[in-house]
Amino acid sequence: MDARDPELKKEFAATLQARKDLGEEYESALVDSFLEKIDQRIDAQVERRVRRELAEHQTAFARAGRQVGPRGDEGRSRFGARYGFAGFSLIMAIPLSAIGASEHLPGLLIAWAGIVGVNVAQSMGFLFAEREQDRRARRRNPDAWED
Repeated sequence: MDARDPELKKEFAATLQARKDLGEEYESALVDSFLEKIDQRIDAQVERRVRRELAEHQTAFARAGRQVGPRGDEGRSRFGARYGFAGFSLIMAIPLSAIGASEHLPGLLIAWAGIVGVNVAQSMGFLFAEREQDRRARRRNPDAWED
């Protein structure tokens, strides 16, 4: 938004003329209305800039052959998601083991079978997601992959 925007000048002139016509009792409403129009224009400009920057950022990553998304730049977020869940489940294993062992050995075995099952299921989900991403990458650029 340029300070010398002709449309904005017209809006301002119309607001001043309306103040002259309506009197000082409507001054605050007129100023609020004009400021609301300026605020909307600023929001639209910021949104256009953010979209442009986001598009440039995504284009730069795509050109660099990196994937933008949950896998992250070098897989850092994937590491955290995969091993963070495992760490959390092991922490929760302590009270679950105490509760399961309070009844007898079968309770402890059932608790640990559930912990192992949840971790295996979560790991298999990551494995299938990685395979699907590889398939999609092959479809997008079949020349980059050698079978």
